[in-house]
Amino acid sequence: MDLRKIKKLIELLEESQLAEIEIHEGEESVRLTRQHAQTAVAMPAHYPTGGMSPVAPAAQSFSPPAGESDAAQEPNVSLPEGEVVRSPMVGTYFARPNPDADPYVKVGSRVGSGDTLCLIEAMKMFNQIEAEFSGEIVAVLVEDGQPVEFDEPLFVIRKG
Repeated sequence: MDLRKIKKLIELLEESQLAEIEIHEGEESVRLTRQHAQTAVAMPAHYPTGGMSPVAPAAQSFSPPAGESDAAQEPNVSLPEGEVVRSPMVGTYFARPNPDADPYVKVGSRVGSGDTLCLIEAMKMFNQIEAEFSGEIVAVLVEDGQPVEFDEPLFVIRKG
């Protein structure tokens, strides 16, 4: 692959919010990965391969529509008080960067604004879900490897 093309790809990666880019040209391929302390993610062999792009979290106070209880929206689940972080997309929830690593967060973890809460793999892309505010994780509502729907509650965070 032409060195000028590789330099152009590096510039493209630096100018975008992408963390990784991979290009195949015939039998040649180039993968560029941006490594940041908070956004570096190891791609384990058994996880689907693909790029990764950050996605802003969808956090909001939980208040069910009039006439609906918490249990009506999430069967057999009573959510504690706090801000509910919901899935911004359909995909597969991953609690950890790789199978041998500790989860990004667990009940009782303190998080700061911008901290990674989890990964959601959608269409072979790993998307980091980050906290919008500081607080304490009071509930983790999904399990590692579980499929999630758009707007499905993932975490409850008590601000502070």
